[in-house]
This record gives sequence, C-alpha cells and structure tokens, in this order.
Amino acid sequence: MMTNLILATDSYKQSHFLQYPPEARTISAYVEARPNPFSEDLIFFGLQAFLIDHLSTPISAADIDEADAVCAAHGVPFNRPGWEAVLADHGGLLPLEISALPEGTIVPTGVPLIQVENIDPRMPWLTTFIETALLRAIWYPTTVATLSGKAKRIIHAGLVGSSDDPMGQLPFKLHDFGARGVSSGESAALGGLAHLVNFQGTDTMEALIAARRFYGEEMAGFSIPAAEHSTMTSWGEDREEAAYANMLDRFKSEGRTVAVVSDSYDLDNAIENIWGGSLRDRVLAEGGTLVIRPDSGDPVGTPVRALQTLWEKFGGSVNGKGYRLLDPHVRLIQGDGMNLRSIAELIDRTIEAGFAIDNLAFGMGGGLLQQLNRDTLRFAMKANAMRDDAGTWHDVHKAPRNDPGKESKAGRQAVVIEDGRLVGRRIEDAGASLLEPVWRGGELLKRVSFAEVRARAERQLLG
Repeated sequence: MMTNLILATDSYKQSHFLQYPPEARTISAYVEARPNPFSEDLIFFGLQAFLIDHLSTPISAADIDEADAVCAAHGVPFNRPGWEAVLADHGGLLPLEISALPEGTIVPTGVPLIQVENIDPRMPWLTTFIETALLRAIWYPTTVATLSGKAKRIIHAGLVGSSDDPMGQLPFKLHDFGARGVSSGESAALGGLAHLVNFQGTDTMEALIAARRFYGEEMAGFSIPAAEHSTMTSWGEDREEAAYANMLDRFKSEGRTVAVVSDSYDLDNAIENIWGGSLRDRVLAEGGTLVIRPDSGDPVGTPVRALQTLWEKFGGSVNGKGYRLLDPHVRLIQGDGMNLRSIAELIDRTIEAGFAIDNLAFGMGGGLLQQLNRDTLRFAMKANAMRDDAGTWHDVHKAPRNDPGKESKAGRQAVVIEDGRLVGRRIEDAGASLLEPVWRGGELLKRVSFAEVRARAERQLLG
C-alpha cells in the first residue's frame, strides 16, 4: 500500500531539515533494544529484507510531487530541494551508510544492532528521517524471532530430558498458525519468516515468498495436509467417522502425515471410539502418521489426557531414557492456548506422565506473530554523534533525569566481545567492530543467506 518512501515517516520529521545546527554535515544514529522485562537477549533479524524491499527502490519525481502536495495540505514543511538532490545526484537512492551486526546474532539488550550515517554532507537530516521505516522493519521480525527462540530453548530442554533424538525432533516442534491473526500480509511474511529462523514448520505461506526474495532460500518451511472444523463438521455429527475415514483415504493411505482436528463434538469419544476404535486398524495398517489435534479445553490437561488414551489404544515403546513413545502411526499437536508459559507447563506435565516430548508438536498463532509490540523489547533509534563542517565529531545523546532508563549512548558506537559477551563501546575506545557496513548509497554490500542466519542463531541459542 505504501510505496512512497518520503511519506513512510512521522509527520514531524518532515520539518527536521530545518532543525539541525547549521554546521551539521553528518548525523550518526544507532538502533538498540533497551533492557526490558521480556528478554535479556534477542535474535537480530530482518534488516536485509528492508534493504532489498524498501531502500533498493529509488524515489521518483512523482514521489516528490506527491509528498509535496500531501505535506502542504497536512500542514508540515517539505524539503523539496533536499529530495530533488537525492533524485538528481543519487539516482533517487538514499545516500546512507548502514552498518549492522550479522543477522541471526544473539545480542544482549542495550547493545547497538545497527548504526546509520548520511554520506552526503548536505543531508544530515536524512539519517533520522528513516527512523520510522527502519525501526518497524527491525523491531517486529527481531521480536518474533526472539519469542520463537525462547520457545525453542524450552522445547529443546524438554527433548533433551526425554528424547533419544532431540536435534532430529526439534525443527518441527513449533508450528506457525499466525497468518490470519496479524495486521497485514507484510506482517505475516516478516513475522512468519522470523519464526522460521528457529523452526521449519509453518502454515504462513507469505513467509516462504519472503525467504525466497530476500534471503535466497528456495523453501524455508514445510507443512502437511490438515483438517479444519469446517471440513469436518460439514459431514455432520452422525458422519464424524466418515469424515475422519475420508482424511485417511485422501492422505494417509498415500503414506503421508496428516493432521485432523478431532474436538468438533467430543474429543474423548473421537480418540477412544473412532480413532482408537472403529478406525484403529486402518490407522495402524496404512503408512504415514495421523496427528490428532485437540482444539479446546484445558491447553495442558487435555493433551496429556489424550496422550494417555492414545497409549491405551495404540501402545508403543519405551525409549532409551525410559519414556513412552507412541506407535509411530499416531502423534498429537496442541495449538490452542499455547504460549511460552503453557508450552513449558505442557512439557513438564507430559514428562511427569511418563511420555517423551517426541509424541507432541506445538502450534502458535496470534501469540507468536501479533501479541507483541515495539515496547516488548523496548526498541529505539537515537542520534549519537554529529560531524561539523570542520570534520570534527561531537557527542549527541539524551539523559532525562526523571527517567535514567532512557539515557542514550553518546558517540559513534562499536560492538566488541568482552569476557565472551557482546558490548557496545565508543569507536575511539574499541578495536575492530562487529558492526560492519552492509549498505552504502543504494548498494547492498553484504548479502546473508537464510541458512547462515539459521545456523548462527541455533549455534548461539543452544550453545
């Protein structure tokens, strides 16, 4: 919907070209997640998508005309000469240099992720002009990746304690069902892609296209045929068994894994008397795996009870760690009511009941992609230095006495490793910085693959 980069900002920023000191030639600014109650660290992700999808598209004369007209009617000044210089002298591409940490890096809060400077000394106003577009391009996928990563740590711990193959099981243990619960298709693409940094299960197809376009990943995620209530209840309650049998006919008979929501009327009856009764022999005789999905009731007690019934009806084996593993033809997925707390509780209860976490998969929807905001990780972009017309850098920062937690960093920043941990330091006080130029004046200097992002995140996340 929004393709005019000049208008992809807050209204008040249109007047900022008149507000910087007359000697200003370069403004430096950085992006960080400030310390917050949600997480002490984060998985940095999403910058490359912004660079390719937004900054690679030059502004046009039509964009300038539109922005001029909108600002005049809106009541704010418009920097027409500045934007015409961007068009004439830079081909419409913003003369900015952006340095960043490698995507997929796990970063403590309070450490700069990105640093931006204008490279045309006539345009010091441009650095912070892109704050709005840049922040929302970064805070959202980074926050989703961080949330998904916290779930990965929880699930991994459960698998390590109960499974013979933790790493083989892990990639498909948390499935993304969040596409319908987000505010836009772009949110689905970016948030869904951020989840795929940690897992490979998704029903958010926009994320697959984003992975292809922005990170060169041919296929980043996978799914299976699955029922929803409309396809099951359209058969009517008196033909519930026929609806389930049709799922076996259409999919499982081909040796595929298929998920069937089974709580449309009575979950306990469906498991005990249909799946574990009249259709039991077919479930066991055919290839593939039936994944039963409860979708109502207590999100912890219901799936544990279902596992116990499935064990009674289908049996299974005991693995090397002493936990029960259902017959490979049946598994369970719990998506309703899942969040970090309930996933942890369900894992604990499952293990207490004597079952390996191999038997379960988890799903999240709006709780994964939508129930978060910029303040979840307290993202901010702040100016930290100004270079004057004599070439001298001056510190820029804020230090509100009534809220020390909002004090910003002074001086251009470097990120270095000290005592095994990333920290931010002034450039003058640091050696080689991990903040490396990735973008300059319209050119993508470093392209990262999705495989690299995934590998980097997992290596640091799980140690």
